[in-house]
Amino acid sequence: MITGTKQTSEKMKVKRYKIQHSIDEYTFPKEAYIHAVKFDEKYIHIELTDERIISIPLMWIPTLYNASDENRKKFKISQSRRMVIWDPEKSGINDEINIRDYLGPARTDDEAGSIVYTSHETRKQVAEAKTSKKKKK
Repeated sequence: MITGTKQTSEKMKVKRYKIQHSIDEYTFPKEAYIHAVKFDEKYIHIELTDERIISIPLMWIPTLYNASDENRKKFKISQSRRMVIWDPEKSGINDEINIRDYLGPARTDDEAGSIVYTSHETRKQVAEAKTSKKKKK
């Protein structure tokens, strides 16, 4: 195949930068637990114990979008600290939010060989996935 580019024998200069912080100084959250929940006119803001804040548009959750501010605030955080739950008898809202549904898809950390977020997967499914992955190698 003929292309319009010329090959040159010039060496490319690479600029190197000093590493300012070791990898041990960075935080890579592995678990997500709810610390606090707040609302504004467009979003539900869920603060996690590791200081992340997840803002979910109320339009994504019709029961909350159509509810009054007063009823939105009548929630409970589950004992596992992974769900926000509304009791329909107290708030008129019959809904629950599992925070793992909004953290993104499950991803595998190949280097560590572990599953980071396992949304809606049982431990058995995770173990089976690891076993099948090892067999393929």
